[in-house]
Amino acid sequence: MTKSQGNSKGNSQDESQAYYAHPTAIVESESIGEGTKIWHFAHVRPSSKIGKGCNIGKSVYIDIGAEVGDNVKIQNFVSVYKGVKIEDDVFVGPSATFTNDLYPRAFIWDEEHVLATRICRGSSIGANATIVCGITIGEYAMIGAGSVVAEDVPSHALILGNPGRQRGWVCRCGRRLNTILHDDGSKTVYRCSSCGTDVEIVKRA
Repeated sequence: MTKSQGNSKGNSQDESQAYYAHPTAIVESESIGEGTKIWHFAHVRPSSKIGKGCNIGKSVYIDIGAEVGDNVKIQNFVSVYKGVKIEDDVFVGPSATFTNDLYPRAFIWDEEHVLATRICRGSSIGANATIVCGITIGEYAMIGAGSVVAEDVPSHALILGNPGRQRGWVCRCGRRLNTILHDDGSKTVYRCSSCGTDVEIVKRA
């Protein structure tokens, strides 16, 4: 994949190229999607994948084998380690943290220790949140700033605090869902007071 490098002010010199990387960025992957922008001092390791239309902020680290989908926004100072898969349209706030080993030791390293973490389509992870490895964050879930999440999160769930606890549901637009249209015991249908979208939440057993 071809790339365009910028000048010292970070402006692209060749807008026809497939993606943009600031001159201070280190990009070792050959799988970078069209229209993606990689900013100051970011490091993208070999065998990682970044989709189309992404924004990779200052000092972001994308590890070997990590996967980032299309139209993802990763803010400054985020490290996406091996085992993490970020799907399309995800927002990752500044200094959010992903782990990939539940039992880290400086003197022990084994690939078998790496646990997969999946961040599903459209979800948002707030600034300084910590996502402990081996879990799935559901579609359009919202993880509040500073939260520590160590368990699976349902789609559209709002998670706050340390430890992270569910405090409600959110719409695709990110606003909290408060208005119930229908509840038959197995599922609840909410209407977003902000955008008017109806959201069906299936109750867990």
